[in-house]
Amino acid sequence: MFDATPAAHRHDAPFERYLAQLRSEGRYRVFADLERDAAAFPRARWRRTPEDTGVEVTVWCSNDYLGQGRHPDVIAAMQAVAGAGGVGAGGTRNISGTSTWHVRLEQTLAAWHAKPAALLFNSGYIANSASLAALGRLLPGLVILSDEKNHASMIDGIRQSGAAKVIFRHNDPADLAAHLAQIEPGRPLLVAFESLYSMDGDIAPLAAMLDVADQYGAMTYLDEVHAVGLYGPRGAGIAERDGLGNRVTIIEGTLGKAVGCHGGYIAGSRAIVDAIRSAAGGFIFTTSVAPPVAAAAVRSIELLMAGQDLRRAHAGQVATLKAALTAAGLPVMASESHIVPLMVGDAARCKAISDRLLTDHQIYVQPINYPTVPRGTERLRLTPTPFHSDALIGDLVRALTTVWAAVP
Repeated sequence: MFDATPAAHRHDAPFERYLAQLRSEGRYRVFADLERDAAAFPRARWRRTPEDTGVEVTVWCSNDYLGQGRHPDVIAAMQAVAGAGGVGAGGTRNISGTSTWHVRLEQTLAAWHAKPAALLFNSGYIANSASLAALGRLLPGLVILSDEKNHASMIDGIRQSGAAKVIFRHNDPADLAAHLAQIEPGRPLLVAFESLYSMDGDIAPLAAMLDVADQYGAMTYLDEVHAVGLYGPRGAGIAERDGLGNRVTIIEGTLGKAVGCHGGYIAGSRAIVDAIRSAAGGFIFTTSVAPPVAAAAVRSIELLMAGQDLRRAHAGQVATLKAALTAAGLPVMASESHIVPLMVGDAARCKAISDRLLTDHQIYVQPINYPTVPRGTERLRLTPTPFHSDALIGDLVRALTTVWAAVP
């Protein structure tokens, strides 16, 4: 018999089952409609519906770690370029989409990391996936050794690369060395890992990892997305902080976190960056980052390179928050970085706590559930900024103490 069901809905059943499963496990994601207030950062207006006038909330989970996205100079740089040249790039980098601001940003990024060259991508995810995929095509026989907790974007790029993959234990130079020792001599090798892991807040033993890579003649690919802007005398990341940037083959970073803008990048030698520019599909076949965004990123990085005051203020508020949570008896996970995770251990409870904080206390902290973290390690991930005052920290800790006791 003829099925009169519209074609767009005829195939919905498996997708509806999938969504129902997510809801039953407490993992269905609901996006919070937040209108940020540049003048009152980290405040925002939360709307339940587009027609809702909204409620003022305090955001405690933004990756705009330093509030650079609302800095007046950064905003002014974006507005000036948009007013002069328009909003969009108008094409791929190869076809009319390269502007003076793309060139300036790449020069700024290279100088920031003390590397000869840099390449701009549309996001940190694309920078990882496209670069790692291209390296596999550029280096026949490549073996990529990947930390077991690497970001999904790195895993995606390694999968696309077609290279042989070896997974080593998290932040374990000895296990990395044991795997490298088993690979037949002569094959090109790449060790891919992160400097700072965003869910636990732990930092890689960078010097030891580089020592092992050097011992076996391996290239290194270091994801610094959660570290750039925050660590080092000029904010260039953990590698700069530890004086090891010159030993890293490729540094990958983002403009969407502490820089407060949008986009991703790699920095390295001229030959490597140029080869990836010429081979990475995720770079070649997409419209380039909007020039006003590139201009804003240049100004933000200039500010971040200029001094340590903002980073010191940030570190102070991170320490204050950790101490307050510990004193309140809340299950804060030990972390040597600015990431402050609170362990919950159950997806449904994690979401319920997040919901109660938002509706009852006007505090927004997104639940972090599987597959972002393993099942049984669901958590709230707090990211204080220099603009989260002691008073806001007190409000948060009191709200958390109340909700923690109320949600079984």
